[in-house]
Order: sequence, then C-alpha cells, then structure tokens
Amino acid sequence: MTSKSTPTEPGSVWLVAVGPGDPDLLTLRAVDALRRAEVVVADVQAVPIAEQFAPQAEVEAAVDANGLPITRAARAKKVAVAARRGHAVVRLMSGDPLLDGALADEGEALHKAEVAFDVVPGASTLSGTAAYAGIPLTSKRVTRVHVLTDATGSAPVDDHATIAYLQGADEAPEIAARLLAEGHDATTPLAIVRSGSTVEQRTLVSTLGEVAKAAKAAKLAGPGVVVIGQTVAARPHLDWFETKPLFGWRVLVPRTKEQAGAVSARLAPYGAVGEEVPTISVEPPRTPQQMEKAIQGIVDGTYAWVVFTSANAVKAVRERLQARGLDARDLAGVKLAAVGDKTAAALADLGTAADLVPEGEQSSAGLVAQWHTYDADIDGGNNRVFLPRADIATETLVEGLTELGWAPDDITAYRTVRASPPPAPIREAIKTGGFDAVLFTSSSTVRNLVGIAGKPHTTTVVACIGPATAKTAEEHGLRVDVLASEPKIEVLVDELAAFGEQLRLAAMANGEQSWRPSRKRVARRRATR
Repeated sequence: MTSKSTPTEPGSVWLVAVGPGDPDLLTLRAVDALRRAEVVVADVQAVPIAEQFAPQAEVEAAVDANGLPITRAARAKKVAVAARRGHAVVRLMSGDPLLDGALADEGEALHKAEVAFDVVPGASTLSGTAAYAGIPLTSKRVTRVHVLTDATGSAPVDDHATIAYLQGADEAPEIAARLLAEGHDATTPLAIVRSGSTVEQRTLVSTLGEVAKAAKAAKLAGPGVVVIGQTVAARPHLDWFETKPLFGWRVLVPRTKEQAGAVSARLAPYGAVGEEVPTISVEPPRTPQQMEKAIQGIVDGTYAWVVFTSANAVKAVRERLQARGLDARDLAGVKLAAVGDKTAAALADLGTAADLVPEGEQSSAGLVAQWHTYDADIDGGNNRVFLPRADIATETLVEGLTELGWAPDDITAYRTVRASPPPAPIREAIKTGGFDAVLFTSSSTVRNLVGIAGKPHTTTVVACIGPATAKTAEEHGLRVDVLASEPKIEVLVDELAAFGEQLRLAAMANGEQSWRPSRKRVARRRATR
C-alpha cells in the first residue's frame, strides 16, 4: 500500500475491542470501522478477524521481528505513525481492553502523542466467556462480582459474591489453595474456561477443594478465565454451547471454492468448523464451438427445452449469452427445466424461472420420472432438448429423455478438473483422522479428494448427499455413516448434526467426556502405546 506523502489532516483512529473470541460478537460499529480501515494494528489473536472483516486494509500484527508481542506503548506508536500519514487506522484489541488495562495504557499514549481516537467497546471477556460456558455471574442470592485481573489477587469470603479471575487458568490450583487458606469453603464450585466463545472452548467444573486433582486429570493448559462461586452450579441447566451436536468438530468440505462457503455457514450453528479444501476447479470447455452453436439454436428456436442440471450450467449459459449481448429475455422462446431447487434458484438469479422442477427426488432420475413422453401434436413437432452439462455428467438424463421420444443434445458447457493438492498439514490430517467428518456432495468430490489427498481415516464420519455419491465412496473403500434423505446440502448438514447428537448422547451414557471422532482416535492411539 502506498503512503500519502502530503497528508492534510490525520486519519481516523478507532480502538476496537474484539471480545472473548467469537467473531460474531463484534459490534456493528466495530465491523463498520474495520470496513473503513486502511491500516489495522492487531493483537496476534485478532489477526484472523482483521483479515476477515478488513480485507482491503494493510494488517500489521503487534509483534516484533521475532514474533513476540510488543509493549502497549509500541502498539500505540504504530497506530500514531499510520494516523499521521493520513490513514484510517483500527487498533484491533483482543479480549476486553477496558478490563485488562490495555485501553488505559494505549489510550494514554495516544493522548500524549496528540492523536485523537474513538473507542469501540465490545462484548466483555468476562461476561461473554461466562455466557458461553453457561455460568451466570449473579443470581437472586449472588449479587456481587469480584473481578481480579491476574492470578495473584484475593477476594473476601462472601457467600453472596462471584469471584472471577480474568487470567489464571493454569494457576487455578494455586488460586484455590490461597482462597482456602483465607477461609473460603472447600465445596465452593469453581469453573475454568479456556478459549471462551470459540469452538475450542473447554470448561472444567470442580470445587476449591478438588480442583488440583481435577486439573491434573484433565491435562488441559493455556490461558482462560476462572469463575468461583455458587452461580457455577447453574451450568448443567444453562450449558447451551458445548452441548451443540457437532461442537468443536472439524469438518472437511471438499467442494469447488465457490460452493464451500455456504456449507461452512450451515455447519457453524451446530458448533462445527468447516475447513474448505477445493477439489474441483470449473473451467470452460476445450472447444467452445458446440456451446456457441447451441446458444444460437436457442435464439433461432431450434430447441423446445433447455435442461439445467447444476448452477454451474446456468452460469455457463449466462456467460455465453452475455458474450453475445443477450440476456434472460432471449430464453423466452424455450421451456426451462431445473434438476433441483438450487439450480432453479440460479435461474431465478439469472432473471427467469424454471417451468419444471422435480417435486420428489431432485436428481436426473427424478427429472426423467416427471418428464412426459414426446407427442408431436402436443409438443408442436419439436423434440429437441439442449443439455448444457459438465464433461463428466452421467448418462441417466440422456438415456431417459431418449426413451421418452425426445432428442437431447448433450453438450459440454463446462469442465470439472481436479484441483491442486492441499497443503501437507491438511493431507496429513485427512489421512490420520484429524478431521471429525467429511461431506461429499458429488461422486467427483470423492474421486478428486482421494486423488489429491488420500482416503479419509477410518474414524472420520463420512456423509454423502445421495446414493450415487455414497456408492462412489464405498467403491473407494470408505464407510458411509450418513446418507442424506434428500439430495440437498442443508439436509446433509442437518442429518450429520443428528448423527453427531446420537454420538454425544451415547458418549454421555457411557460416562465419556468427548464424542468427537478425532478425539476418540487420539484416545485409542494413546491406549495402544
């Protein structure tokens, strides 16, 4: 990014609090500031959020040449330098800077440097983490909260108060020992919450007297919040986050790059993280002459029907129409069929509507089942059908229409080619069980994933969108755990979540702490050592 050499006035500066970790907890004002930013100076933990919400900005991590965090004064200096160059600057602060002292230190440094700024508060680390852990901070009986910013502080004995340590997850046994020595009851509930509000969240519930033993057995480490008091006892009734059916699951989404985002968005409410690994690249046909001739045939009235079997086919036709200066109005002379609702929606985006969409099974077979036998009198003497499809499409539709007396022109509208292999860590995770589940939405995604990355581990849950995809998976030696009752991605994700809930309930019944397939793989590996 080029600097402004002769700024006439300082740039705008926003001190933005990220909150406990979940990007969805950003305020509307924070998102607006990030969209307007030209430079973002971000804490290391907040860099992914900066890259997500401010792709147009230059993102600077608040670290030194060795990757270590710099002082708060040094962070404020970075902000001041960028602002004096006339840039709009966001200082993206992890956690809650109003509670941890970062705002006081950096705000004072900017004030001394005569740099004006706005403060954009966010969700509190304390209340946000407690909320995601299902722990209220107050109740009818508990009316006070003692907040300590580090693990060395103490709080008075008070049955009507909650004690919260913003830091000290790893020091919880020492905190408990100190409080016990000061007269606190050994049966007082205690919770340690690490990575609060993210899918990596882990909550350990114990008491002041038992936490040393429980922490040792849990073998967890890392920063987190410690909450002590009677309100912790409410967690079994309020634990809404860590009980999601796919909580913490790492789900492989092997689709085209354009399609994968919608799948990940569908997974998120169930607590899963979709990891998008493109296995297919959509490219134009090697010889476009057939498509050009077919588009001309639409204009000339050659075809009675155009059948679309995918959104990619709609996109390919749209691009050809636009290249000739045409649009959806030029499809008015033919009837349009779509293999399913998603394809019909793509036609609607083009500005037209499908005349036929299967009501039952949304597939080529389902479309043929609802197609009528050709009748020259009824159909105006024209039995020509244009099928703009992928180069690897099955023959089901062509054979079915031909048997019904129609004359389909099966023309390659686009090619699906195998994508480049994913990075080595992804390939290793696929083969060793690092993913909890994989979603296959076509036979080609099965073939291509195995081809570029290898077969998923036997512990990985395999979910397939339809019988043909499941058959291909089985032919590649995979066990299919979930087969969607309808060939829709939302149904596939919903039914994967239902399967995950079955695993969760079974694990709870057996007294197990985790129902994630990848965790079971780690546990088994440890047991065999």
